[in-house]
Amino acid sequence: MPEDPAPDPAPEPWEYTLYIPHDPRAVTICRRTLRLILAAHGLPHLSDAAELVATELVGNALCHTKGPAALRLRWTGLLLRIGVWDADPTPPAPPSSTALDAERGRGLALVRTCADGWGWYPLTSTGDSGKYVWCELSAA
Repeated sequence: MPEDPAPDPAPEPWEYTLYIPHDPRAVTICRRTLRLILAAHGLPHLSDAAELVATELVGNALCHTKGPAALRLRWTGLLLRIGVWDADPTPPAPPSSTALDAERGRGLALVRTCADGWGWYPLTSTGDSGKYVWCELSAA
């Protein structure tokens, strides 16, 4: 009886950063770029959730700040961390119990619901200004 082939090794860790101007078209560009990156790395099953949370995080950065932002994607081999930097050090508003049909105020609640974890930290201690808001999606 032939042996089962060895399982595929876990994908190698990788990281991408997309610097974006303060432009509403950046949300669509980030979403499409994210989908391409995940497909290229054999992770298309994460695309729908990743696009949703990235859209919310990038949209929040563009809506609540006046400067540029950056989208960072980091794959550890087990989970995908999606983070957005913006120049405003103001903490993000905590997820609320906003009505599902509300046009505003649902972003971080969606992130919290769809992601396996999320958080934020200020960047003033590193000499930069602003904050970094992140969430994680597991590979399973």
